[in-house]
Amino acid sequence: MACRGVFFALTDEDAKRVLATAGDDDALIELIQEDIEERWDTDWLAETDKAWDAMHRCLTDGRLSFKSTTPRGMCVLGGRQLHKGSDYIVSLVTPDQVKQVAAAIADIDEAWVRERYFAIPASDYGCPLTEEDCGYTWSSFEGVRALYQKAAASGRAMLFTVDQ
Repeated sequence: MACRGVFFALTDEDAKRVLATAGDDDALIELIQEDIEERWDTDWLAETDKAWDAMHRCLTDGRLSFKSTTPRGMCVLGGRQLHKGSDYIVSLVTPDQVKQVAAAIADIDEAWVRERYFAIPASDYGCPLTEEDCGYTWSSFEGVRALYQKAAASGRAMLFTVDQ
């Protein structure tokens, strides 16, 4: 699969519908693919392609883990994990958590991301740590940060999805 991550800032109605499917992986993925993704509302989404992995590592301890409960750690793989199978990651961050994340990542600059990126354990990352990938991670982070700010101001939840 592609491992391409997308963040969606959800309306209250969409968040309720997503939560109603929690526990039924097939229904959850169907709702995401055939409704939320189908609308592809570019004003309320941020694509990260594969940069979500390095982004999460930069915002946490450098490892790919769902265990972080800090506001920065909730940005990508935080919140509630809704998909139980191994083919997808589906994380839901509540509107209150979105506000915490938005505040925690607001002042992060490129130098901070660069320092954290090159501190990722290379043996754990699985890809070479390169200037190009670091720039790609930063660029994706800027879009995610802007979406978090917008979602926080509008009281929206955040849904992160990636196929494995």
